[in-house]
Amino acid sequence: MRSLLAVALASVALPAWAEPPRVVTDIAAVHSLVSRVMKGVGEPELLIPAGASPHFYALKPSDAGKLRDAQIVIKIGPQLSPWMDRPLTSLAQGAKRLHLLEQPGTITLAARTGATFEPHRDHGDHHPGTGEDDHDHDHDHGHAAIDPHAWLDPENGKIWLPLIARALSDLDPEHAADYSANATAGTAEIDRAMADTRAALASVQDLHFIVFHDAYQYFEHRFGLNAAGAIALSHASPPGPARISELRERVEALDVTCALTEPQFDLDLVRTVFDGHDLKTAVVDPAGSAIPLGPDMYPELIRSVGAALTSCN
Repeated sequence: MRSLLAVALASVALPAWAEPPRVVTDIAAVHSLVSRVMKGVGEPELLIPAGASPHFYALKPSDAGKLRDAQIVIKIGPQLSPWMDRPLTSLAQGAKRLHLLEQPGTITLAARTGATFEPHRDHGDHHPGTGEDDHDHDHDHGHAAIDPHAWLDPENGKIWLPLIARALSDLDPEHAADYSANATAGTAEIDRAMADTRAALASVQDLHFIVFHDAYQYFEHRFGLNAAGAIALSHASPPGPARISELRERVEALDVTCALTEPQFDLDLVRTVFDGHDLKTAVVDPAGSAIPLGPDMYPELIRSVGAALTSCN
């Protein structure tokens, strides 16, 4: 009896720690940022596996379970994965949502639709906007669509870390200090990744290159790089003859010798654009599918894109 009473008293004396929030993220880069904020407290769930397209992912039964259990879903926004709106409405009705592209201060750029691009005039000296495009519009219809690949500007990663910490603190005030400290540490880690990347890219500031899929605009702007054009408008939009012809003219005019490809894309299209010209290719993955998941993934992703460009010199 005494031993049972002692056990009971000991259990009463133990502090009652709050369970960490149940968090679901969309892509690996967002998962990494949330993992950094939650370090030592808990771990988020990843909805879209590394290597899968966030534009056209089909949910599995296990994914539905993640959404049903979620207290908060943190994602880039419907601009990247419009298909998520319906399952979020039906499966995660009670969950809070944090759409990072819509947060005040987020740096956004208008999506490019042409085959060729103009050089960046400001070489990365951008200032935070208000969740909407704060750059020039050459369109005759209101605001252009936002390019959703905003995680490739590491300044956005720095902007989002404290926003994520605040959202988690609202759900779990007991760990608010941990979330805040982790966000501060994560910001310093991104700063180091930016410094490393800027130093690595010093040798390719004048490099003109073609990308297969137009996913790198934010990275180009931040680091003052000059993509000459994109072979495909998107994953689901193969280039037509007119687009190929326009790109070949740009390759000729600028003597472009570098193409950024992605693991899943057809190199024959790249060779068609560069037919008759020397060609170097660099494989780069804007989703970072080859980088292990976790708090370190995001800064390593920024370094990896820079390293790929440097190898194309």
